[in-house]
Amino acid sequence: MSAWLIVLPVIAGGGVGTCLLRRRGRRALRLLVAADVIVAVAALAVMAVALAAEPASAASRPAASAGNWAALLGAAIAVAASCVAAGIAVAYTGSAAIAAMSERPELFGRALVIVGLAEGIAIYGLVVAILLLGKA
Repeated sequence: MSAWLIVLPVIAGGGVGTCLLRRRGRRALRLLVAADVIVAVAALAVMAVALAAEPASAASRPAASAGNWAALLGAAIAVAASCVAAGIAVAYTGSAAIAAMSERPELFGRALVIVGLAEGIAIYGLVVAILLLGKA
């Protein structure tokens, strides 16, 4: 349930940001970047509160789970970095695919495969995260 409380505003913000970017250009981009900064600062504040409250609950946890933070951090970094890299790769390959298809429409199948390979980067990050969480 708490995951949905985090995910739904992000999805809504992404949809609103996309609509604004299509209609207003530079101004919308500035607003979107400002909103991203506000969300990042809020996430850091929540993380700081959660880390400050952790020592009180650490006494109730078994000692075997105390070393899991490294695997969880590694999984988070794997997913975050792979999703950012996939987004950058899809941006470049997608724009190149659109440009190629505007000249030669028969390249649609090849372009789709290339963009799909770029999206696969995010899936690899997710697989690494699942493997790390399985070890934790």
